[in-house]
Parts: sequence; structure tokens; C-alpha cells
Amino acid sequence: MSKDTPASQAESDEPAATKTEKKAKKAKKGKDGKGKSGAASGGVSIASHPRARAAVRRAKGWGGLAGFGIAAYVSFSAGIPIPMVVLRAVAVGIAAYMVAWACAVTVWKYLVLAEMRVMTEQHEAARAAAAADADDKSIPM
Repeated sequence: MSKDTPASQAESDEPAATKTEKKAKKAKKGKDGKGKSGAASGGVSIASHPRARAAVRRAKGWGGLAGFGIAAYVSFSAGIPIPMVVLRAVAVGIAAYMVAWACAVTVWKYLVLAEMRVMTEQHEAARAAAAADADDKSIPM
């Protein structure tokens, strides 16, 4: 690119602070331009929990299939033409998929929090036991 192009003139006309702010925003967001998730920033997330992630995926699949199957059966039993049966079954399957996802995430949110609470209590109990052992060893008999 030569110095005479409009793009290079626009870049050189920007204040230095604006350029550094843009670089800071890009660095903050990461390569793909998306913000970091809770797990990447040190927090706990359901997506980073291996059992929760698998269970949510499984619930979404079964929920969508169950919704599709039930809607198809009920619609077909009512004597609705096949194209409408398929359309209704797909629509209900999508809705059931989203409901299953919401329910699974809600359940796993509480399960992950309960696991964290148990781990915290175990850690505190181990710390208290270690402190008690250290106190017992420091007292001469």
C-alpha cells in the first residue's frame, strides 16, 4: 500500500489513543472476536463441567426426539395429512429441544453449585484437620 491511498491517510489521521484502544479491545476479546466464557475467566460454568455438558446434550437430544415422536403420533392419529404431520412434528420437536435444554441447564446449575459447596466444605475440613495436627505437634508433652 502506498502512502497516497485513502486507507493509509485515514489510519494516520486517527489519534494514537484510539488505535491503542482498538488493540486493547481486540486483545481482550480474543482471536475470534467473542468474549471469554465464565470458565476461561476463572469462573465456573456448566459448559466447562464434563458431566453437565454431556447430560445437557443428551437431554436436548432426547427432548427433541420425544417431542417430534409424540407430535407425529398424535397428528397422524388425528388423520392430518402427512406434510402437515411432518411440519407439526418438526415444530414441536424444536420447541421440546429448547424446553429440554432450559430444564437441563437449570438442574445442572444447582448440581454444579452443590458440588462446589461440598468441595469447599471438604477443603475447609481438611484445612482445619491440618491446623489441628500442627497444633498438636507444637505442644510438647
